[in-house]
Amino acid sequence: MDTTEPAFRRVAASFAKQGLMAHLGARLGEVSPGEVHIHLPMSPSVTQQHGYFHGGATTTIADSAGGYAALTLLDDATEVLAVELKVNLLAPAIGDELEAVGTVLRSGRTLTVCRMDVFARSGSERKLVAAGQQTVIAVRA
Repeated sequence: MDTTEPAFRRVAASFAKQGLMAHLGARLGEVSPGEVHIHLPMSPSVTQQHGYFHGGATTTIADSAGGYAALTLLDDATEVLAVELKVNLLAPAIGDELEAVGTVLRSGRTLTVCRMDVFARSGSERKLVAAGQQTVIAVRA
């Protein structure tokens, strides 16, 4: 990950403005054209009653990873907003952290469709716990 690349700097600047990401304790990971990773460490503030990562926290980082993946392919005068997303929670999310990976499936002038995968990580183990798809709309900043 080259933190001097314009796409990384742009995503990092936007990510730093997100109060919810800061509140959850999420951090930006890898950023490349059409793909963004977001990490969420395990803490009591992001769990549900059984001690797993809460589905809301899981979906939130997936949403941001997909939106930022779309943003990496758009010009600097454009921002994105989610207009639709669907997430399937595939397995209980337990581990040291979650890693959400947003990947652009199709980038258009107005609408971009992204895939979102969320993995639970424990040491070197990585397990898919959620998968989804999202549509974002390009808006002028």
